[in-house]
Amino acid sequence: MIVTVFRSRLNPDAQDAYGPMAKHMSELARTIPGYVSHKGFVAEDGERVTIVEFESEEALHQWKIHPEHAKAKRRRIESFFSDYKFQICKVIKSRAWATNPSRV
Repeated sequence: MIVTVFRSRLNPDAQDAYGPMAKHMSELARTIPGYVSHKGFVAEDGERVTIVEFESEEALHQWKIHPEHAKAKRRRIESFFSDYKFQICKVIKSRAWATNPSRV
């Protein structure tokens, strides 16, 4: 399992344009073979954090080279974010428990 943690801050005037693009990227990511899931959060200080899971490095690579995703990455630098960073992590251990097994 590969986990990508993407942290960013939007430019103040980017919200209107960013929302539709982010929604489209979310839908597009789901079409990549080996995509597992993703969730996004916004902290009180405005930092945005998105966690994306892929089954393998190859699946992540396919997402990285997807033409629409590549275009969106260029756009984030040019107009959406005041800063960002990402980390790509290999899961070395995973454990889960839930009272409702469908949530694990």
